Amino acid sequence: MSTRSYQDAVACLNSLQSNAATLEAVRASGGRLSEFAIPEMVEYLGRIGYNTSDLNRLNVLHVTGTKGKGSTCAFTESILRHAMPQWKIGLYTSPHLVAVRERIRINGKPISEDDFAKFFFDVWDRLEENQQRAHSETPARPAYFRMVTLVAFHVFFTLKVDATILEVGVGGMYDSTNIVPRPIVTGVSALGIDHTAVLGKTLPEIAWQKGGIYKEGVPALSVDQPEEGMAILKQQAEARKASEFIVIPPTPGLSETRLGLAGEHQVQNADLAVHLARVFLRQTTSLNVEASLPEPFVQGLAQAKWPGRCQTVPDARDPLLTWFLDGAHTIESLECCMRWFVSPNVALRPTTAGPHRVLVFNCTNGRSGGTFLDIINTKIAAHLRAFGRDDDPSSFFDDVIFCANVTYADGHFKGDLTTIAIPESDLSHLKTQHELADAWASRVPTFSSDRIHVLPSIEHAVKIIYGRRSSSAGRPVDVLVAGSLHLVGGVIEVAGLADVAL
Repeated sequence: MSTRSYQDAVACLNSLQSNAATLEAVRASGGRLSEFAIPEMVEYLGRIGYNTSDLNRLNVLHVTGTKGKGSTCAFTESILRHAMPQWKIGLYTSPHLVAVRERIRINGKPISEDDFAKFFFDVWDRLEENQQRAHSETPARPAYFRMVTLVAFHVFFTLKVDATILEVGVGGMYDSTNIVPRPIVTGVSALGIDHTAVLGKTLPEIAWQKGGIYKEGVPALSVDQPEEGMAILKQQAEARKASEFIVIPPTPGLSETRLGLAGEHQVQNADLAVHLARVFLRQTTSLNVEASLPEPFVQGLAQAKWPGRCQTVPDARDPLLTWFLDGAHTIESLECCMRWFVSPNVALRPTTAGPHRVLVFNCTNGRSGGTFLDIINTKIAAHLRAFGRDDDPSSFFDDVIFCANVTYADGHFKGDLTTIAIPESDLSHLKTQHELADAWASRVPTFSSDRIHVLPSIEHAVKIIYGRRSSSAGRPVDVLVAGSLHLVGGVIEVAGLADVAL
């Protein structure tokens, strides 16, 4: 490869994606294939020149959960950055919204394109040069998420970070991030039925997976959980010999503190972040962190950013067009999304003319789109009643758009947003989107059929939205984008919202 640019790195990374058939094989195995993730990941780490014991030098805060783990990491990173401004802090999260380099941040900012390309090809070359295998079954190159995780570790080692906030990708026990022998502190955000429900797992089974990040001699934290999940987390903490198991208590004054992330559910995530940061600082510094909220913690909470989650973004070109972005893709997160959106500060805010509301929605193949649409409509009705509104819930949205996550109208993806995990037949026939449209029509029979749109790309959707705005005669247009972080990222890209949203 002659140039080895950022685009070249993204292209090489995309070649490591698992296709739909591979993902289906993992589902069919009941997740058993995931058990190979840890020994394979350890092998890859060795092939690029590191040992697992080296990872302890990164001073890791390890966080998992089925909802709120990303927000918790964002709060934690911001708190530490404000409490220790002289430090260099690494943050590793997934997925990204617009550019893969968003997953690897230093002091709150994604690494540059040049740095990503440099570190990526460092790892790529080391894997190529060292083909020695501990396990003959291990593929020559890691899959997408494992590769990015290796790059993140390499970045954090090279740049000598003082602290690393590490978000689990999926699960916990077998996640590729779970090779750090001794983090400083571990935490579990709220448990619920998320992606793992596709495997038919119960809440105790999910809790067992999440508790797999607890480590010997390391404080194990958790938010308050459903009883059956909490019992398993406590068992995991004991079995793994955690130094202590802490169900975090409410932090005095937190509920009155301004948070940088919108939504009532963020109070719990912020609370976990406060406790994680407090334990971390007590373990690694001589700082006296009192039980209340120190001023740097308050500043960190207020200035935390986590794009694409309950986020309000004014359009860069049109002051009467507002985008409301939430990649909610689970039952629980979609409930939180609607509680945020259908509120006096958001969709029900006072305006001179009632807004034209548009829903842009997509969900992953295999998930129950009908159930998600039930949640949307049920919560609209409930929240309208709660706020004493007599609006007709069935006409709350003026248009609904179900579009594929394909970025552009010509059928191509932005490089960073390329996915091969969608079955070709589904994509070509827009199977999921037609199912969603049919489900909406059956649930809201009075909704005009010419206001239900099935579209092959995000660019098609954005064009319709700008068309609605140009014909609205001064009426504001509010657009809720939900159901998929990939969809949200594509909208940010196509609508040119990156400068404001990211």
